Order: sequence, then structure tokens, then C-alpha cells
Amino acid sequence: MSEPEHEIDTAEPAAGQPGAAPDDPQTTEKAEAATDSAQDSPQDFEGPRRRARREREERRAAQARAMAIEQARREAKRKVDGRAEPQRPAPARRVIRGLKLLMWTALLSVVVVGLGLVLYFTPVMSVRATVITGLSVLTEDEVSAAAAVPTGTPLLQVDTDAVAERVATLRRVASARVQREYPSTLRITVVERVPLVVKDFPDGPHLYDKDGVDFFTGPPPPGLAYLDTDTPGPKDPATKAALQVLTSLPPEVAGQVSRIAAPSVASITLTLIDGRTVVWGTNDRTQEKALKLAALLTQPGRTYDVSSPDLPTVK
Repeated sequence: MSEPEHEIDTAEPAAGQPGAAPDDPQTTEKAEAATDSAQDSPQDFEGPRRRARREREERRAAQARAMAIEQARREAKRKVDGRAEPQRPAPARRVIRGLKLLMWTALLSVVVVGLGLVLYFTPVMSVRATVITGLSVLTEDEVSAAAAVPTGTPLLQVDTDAVAERVATLRRVASARVQREYPSTLRITVVERVPLVVKDFPDGPHLYDKDGVDFFTGPPPPGLAYLDTDTPGPKDPATKAALQVLTSLPPEVAGQVSRIAAPSVASITLTLIDGRTVVWGTNDRTQEKALKLAALLTQPGRTYDVSSPDLPTVK
């Protein structure tokens, strides 16, 4: 019997495998250095934030380089043209502008205050004339005396509200308005009270206006109606009701009333110049009653009852 044959492989190991012989010494050294570097330091990975920061820094650096290049180009062109170096604007220009504005504002304020002081304390714009309008019975001397504004008083020192209140203390004055008219005029506008009814008292007849204010004692004007109430006055309900009825009548009817009696709010009676009587009743539905009365007075009769405007009667 023959023994089995043993085959021995004498081929050289492949490069890069254990036991393999290197073909090129330089290649072997580079591979070993890369292997050692990879083993000595771990690989550094770049995250999104680090990448964004790096890109911003790169953009800034590029922009700075571009600006430096542009500045160098302008400087070179300026030197070639022989022009002088331009003056840079002052860094505090805004501050200077703000200081100028503040200075002018302060100067204007001083001028305004000074002008106001001059007008207030000196007779430059003082009262030299007083114009009074709206007078019918009162005289200008009466109103001027009540106003008590001396000639020569600076207009700015005149308290118009106080002057109007002093003028309104006159019994015949219903309202007063005082105005300054520069440079030297004071205007007083007066609204006088108009008598509507009269009532006899021991000291003489008293005149009352539409608001029930007793504003004058003396002879009444002709054709004025007499008021017959217990306690006449602006706060008396019966007086207010009687005056409301009288002011609601048409002028041609109101001119015929010689007396209006109101012992209470619910029993108002009118007496006409020719002696006819009007039973008015309460002061409700006043306008409607006034229209019905104007139509009834065209009919003959002695007593006209409009206390119920739905069923007016003539007797």
C-alpha cells in the first residue's frame, strides 16, 4: 500500500493580510499611519447648530473681505485721481441735531411765557371799550356798574365767568355772556326777562316771567294777564302749570286772556278780556286743548270747557 500524498502551498500571502509581505514600503507606511491616527483620535461629527454657526462665520468673513476689497479699490482710485480724502460725518450728528431742537423749543417757550406775562401784567391789551348788547329796558350804565370791570384792566385778568355772574344779579337779567375781543374790547351779551303775568301785592304789582321769576315791582305793561295763585314762584307747581298753559296758547288767544287762576294744578281757569270763561282743568294734553280752544272761541258762548279735549263744550 502506498502512503497518501501531502500537498504544500508555497504561494505568498496577499498584501494586507496577516503574514503577507508588503509589496511597496511607502504604501505600507501610509496605511499604518492612517490606522494609527484612526485609533488614536475618534472621528468628530458636525451637528446642525455647529454647521449653522460655521456658515454664519464664513458669510461674515466673506462680507468683511468684500468690504475691505471695495474700500481698497476706492482708495486706489482716489489716489490715482489725486482727490483729497473725504471727511467722515461726525458721529454725534444726531446728538447735535437733538440739542438744536431742544434749544429752539426752550427759546420758543421763553418767548411765549414772556409774551403772556407782558399781556397779563401790562396794559398793552387792556379793556378800552365795553360793548353791551341785548338791552331793552335796562341801560348800559346799569349793566356796566354790575359788571364792575375798570377801564385799563388787562383782558387776560378779566374773569369772564365772574363778570357774567355779577351781571346776572340784576333782577331783569335772565342770562349774561361775557367775551374778550382782542385787542381791547369786552363784550357783554344780555338776555332780559320778559313779563308774562302780573300779581298784585301790598307793595305794588309784581311782574313774573315764563319761569315764574319775580323780577320787577312796578306798573305792568298794558294787556298783561293777572296771575291768581296762592304762592307764586318758580318752584310752585300751580304757578308752573298756569304759566305752561299760557305759553301753549296761540298768540291770538293768549292776547285775549286777562286773568289765569290756578288754585291747584287740577283746576285751571282762564278769563278773557270780554268776560268769557275757559275751564281748562289739568295741565295735561296742553297742546291739544290749546288747539281745541282756538276753534271753540269762534262760536258764540260764555263758558268754554276744554277740560276733556275729546268732548269740548260751549255754553
